[in-house]
Amino acid sequence: MLGGLAVAVLVGGYWLWTVLSPRESTDDAQVSGHVSPVAARVGGAVLAMHVRDNQTVNAGDVLVEIDPHDYRIALARAEADLAAAEAAARAARSSVPVTSATARSGQDIAEAGTGSADAALKAAQREVDAASAKLAAARARVAEAAAVATRAAQDLERLRPLVQKDQVPRQQFDLAASTAEASRAAVASAEAAVREAEANLDVATARRGQADAALAQARAQTTAAATAPQQIALTEAQAAVADAHVLQARTALQQAQTNLERTTVRAPANGVVSRRSVEPGQIVQPGQPLMAIATLDDVWVVANFKETQLRDMKAGQRAEVEVDAFGGHPLAGHVDSIAGATGATFSLLPPDNATGNFVKVVQRVPVKIVLDDRTSDAVLRPGMSVNATVYLR
Repeated sequence: MLGGLAVAVLVGGYWLWTVLSPRESTDDAQVSGHVSPVAARVGGAVLAMHVRDNQTVNAGDVLVEIDPHDYRIALARAEADLAAAEAAARAARSSVPVTSATARSGQDIAEAGTGSADAALKAAQREVDAASAKLAAARARVAEAAAVATRAAQDLERLRPLVQKDQVPRQQFDLAASTAEASRAAVASAEAAVREAEANLDVATARRGQADAALAQARAQTTAAATAPQQIALTEAQAAVADAHVLQARTALQQAQTNLERTTVRAPANGVVSRRSVEPGQIVQPGQPLMAIATLDDVWVVANFKETQLRDMKAGQRAEVEVDAFGGHPLAGHVDSIAGATGATFSLLPPDNATGNFVKVVQRVPVKIVLDDRTSDAVLRPGMSVNATVYLR
């Protein structure tokens, strides 16, 4: 009797817990899971298909091969461009110290040449000044000799009638004649000295002109050499541009390598091939869907409860789902989370209750239920219909 009483108590408690326990149920529920779309990352002709419809694949398995010929050519071109860019960068970097040394030495040479040309100009100017002074002195001597010659000629003309009348000695007349002759010779000598001084002045003037031109050229060279910092900066900038071209070429090479790798399409996850839409020989474009991979080892249940059923429902509560495909076999689980809005809110054309005539409709809110009990023979696939029950206590 005591044993029977104990069994009755247990059966009664179980009945109260299971039958009278507060719960919420819905048949608007289905299995959900990850469905990974597989799309072409590059365009080209499909060479081979390595999977069939509904075939099980693992992550990394080869699914599709796209003709890689054009991408191999692009990779070779990118490698050649990178080699050319690196060579140009090495040449640009090696020219920086050469340009720097050349510019600085040219600046020093130009400054030294300017100083030498300036000294030469000053020396030539001194020669011109000396020649001008000699010319002035020679002209003064010509004037002096001319005055002496004029006076000697006048003295000779005054003595000529007197010597004819024997009023003066013949010796005095001869002395006056020789003096006049010597005066004329002195005038001629002074005039020759003037011509020599003029020639020397012309030579000195020409030298001064040459020195002036040399100084102008030296100053121009100094001005040009003064741009040495700008020349060095320009060379360094060219080297920086060459380095940037190397980076661009290296990036283009990486892109070419990536495109070549993308001609082999691999599975993104473990699962079953679904919705295959490509055949060998077909031309595909970047972004074109090829197939989908449905993951079967990570599924859950989305139950759409009415909003009036959510008053006492919260995450962590015990749940039970019955899958139609397995004859209503119950599977244990728990509430993982409740959606932040109703399903209608996320629809393509959500209802706007502020327009037209309003009819109140009970909305449904998606509730995610994660399964705890997964038997080996219950292979759930996304989209299967289930009945979901959440125990509120």
